[in-house]
Amino acid sequence: MTEKLTLKKLIIAFAQMNPTVGDIRGNADLIRAARQKAADAGADLLVTPELSLVGYPPEDLVLKPELLLEAQAELRALMAETGDGGPGILVGAPMPDVKLQDNPFKKAFTTTGSEIYNAAVLLDGGNLVGWKGKHFLCDYSVFDEKRVFKQGALTGPFSFRGVRVGVFICEDMWDSDVCETLAEAGAEMLIGINGSQFNAGKTDTRQHLAIERIKECDLPLAYLNMVGGQDDIVFDGGSFVLNADCSLQAQAPMFDEHFMVTEWAAGSDGIWACAPAQKIAPEDELAAIYRALVLGVRDYIRKNRFPGIVIGMSGGIDSGLSAAIAVDAIGADRVRCVMMPSPYTSKESLEDAELATELLGVKYDSISIGPAMKAFEEMLAPVMAGTEADTTEENIQARSRGLTLMAISNKLGFMVLSTGNKSEMSVGYATLYGDMCGGYNALKDVYKTKVFALSRWRNENKPDDALGPDGTVMPERIITKPPSAELKPDQTDQDSLPEYDVLDGILECLIEEELPLVDILARGYDESTVRRVWRMLDLAEYKRRQSAPGVRVTLRDLARDRRYPITNAFRGLTNR
Repeated sequence: MTEKLTLKKLIIAFAQMNPTVGDIRGNADLIRAARQKAADAGADLLVTPELSLVGYPPEDLVLKPELLLEAQAELRALMAETGDGGPGILVGAPMPDVKLQDNPFKKAFTTTGSEIYNAAVLLDGGNLVGWKGKHFLCDYSVFDEKRVFKQGALTGPFSFRGVRVGVFICEDMWDSDVCETLAEAGAEMLIGINGSQFNAGKTDTRQHLAIERIKECDLPLAYLNMVGGQDDIVFDGGSFVLNADCSLQAQAPMFDEHFMVTEWAAGSDGIWACAPAQKIAPEDELAAIYRALVLGVRDYIRKNRFPGIVIGMSGGIDSGLSAAIAVDAIGADRVRCVMMPSPYTSKESLEDAELATELLGVKYDSISIGPAMKAFEEMLAPVMAGTEADTTEENIQARSRGLTLMAISNKLGFMVLSTGNKSEMSVGYATLYGDMCGGYNALKDVYKTKVFALSRWRNENKPDDALGPDGTVMPERIITKPPSAELKPDQTDQDSLPEYDVLDGILECLIEEELPLVDILARGYDESTVRRVWRMLDLAEYKRRQSAPGVRVTLRDLARDRRYPITNAFRGLTNR
């Protein structure tokens, strides 16, 4: 068997970047640094992620003319820099719908009367080779692109140094139309620039979709994803290259910035192929979720310029895991944990909280809320005289703790990291202006059963990029003891809630799957319990609207994915 004659070669560098929304100059400098690395590697082309110049998703920022003008200025500068004979750049950037005969970068524009595209822009030789707008705009889940972007047309490939490069943008891969149009118009390879958010199991989904497009088009496909946290979204990287035979040739790591150089060649049959390059296996489920939580917290703190984190440490598993995530994200020296005991706080909780902070190496304070409870009791005595103690008194405790944490936050500038999990947030087992206080919540989209699993995982594993200690970071008793808010004597969570394995199973049916009653009952759940959980889920919407943002790790979180009216007379399962 004779080897195929190589006719053309191309070296393509992929920059798995972590841009910051709105930091146009900073993002442009990241692109410049990546281009220098590409030049040093002898690359012909540098590829950067979706909207890498302005960060993703920019949301309504792209409606500001000032942002577009600044982006235009940086694109002009990047374009001019490609005149040095080095690599071209495929960059994600907003582009105005302007009708100019010459290069649109040569003139200024405003948004008045214009529309903006989420675009892939190809720069080379000091010129604008071409640009195209994203065709399938995301208008589901955490994205709402149709509000701010115009749909791009179905177009053919770019001509780059004699190679017809078919470019698509993120969602364009999820339907066959864009890639098939590129193939029919003569594309020789497919390159996708992406801002694809993380959820558990999504790596396999992306590669399966890519394989579908390859089988339809008979073309190799390169998929570049960004990395980093943006509010409640985490982009997980995991970029890859597949040849036309669907073989995996390159795989970037998840959750890390990465620079990947690939060598491409076309044989005598005209088919392009990528040579084998570094392949880093994706993380397993628990490792991926934990790293997503760490990255989300790290980037929220870094990009919003907080000096550190303060956490209310209860001696329970949620605050223990949140503290471990915080330390792994920004280091023990920037995390402060505060135990705020009440008369109902157990000796075990005091011991566990202190031991957890010792294992993590963080600053630890103990501030009794007893005086605050007494002060509120005296203040409210005229109004509450003759009434029985109930959740009001319990909530006063939680709010005393929230007030304490916010005072520390105000004084030190540290951000309060709230610690409520998805199970609690779903059913309203949390106190507004109390334990819900905070600027961010690492566990907002993590069910309680997953909190237990992640805690055990972190005690046995340490991610390479984690800044916390090796070994155990959480006392075993924190993981094994019955969860309790400790707001009254001998209280446990199961006084108010079903067992967590039952609760979480029902919630997944109601939230992630939106199943009807008959299908939920078919899975073996008790009907009265299902109705009860449904009712609690409905009634807690007003609380969730006032909760801190947090890392999205499931297919459907409680913020942007699930949007129910607060004022709502429909009771569904519960109105029978």
